[in-house]
Amino acid sequence: MVKDFPLLPLEKIARKAGAERVSTSALKELKVTLLEIADKVAVEAVAACYHAKRVTIKREDIVIAVR
Repeated sequence: MVKDFPLLPLEKIARKAGAERVSTSALKELKVTLLEIADKVAVEAVAACYHAKRVTIKREDIVIAVR
């Protein structure tokens, strides 16, 4: 799992969603949650890629994995 993911982009996302202030602990928890979701999507995308007999993950694989 990625450990050096910056928190600033997550703060920008929260502020764009309407938050005036965001605690560091909330940003860290958001980071953990997003990385867990990304891991699951990546695993599903790899499965879709292998099912299509390819080794390169394409955009379609991510779209399928998200569904």
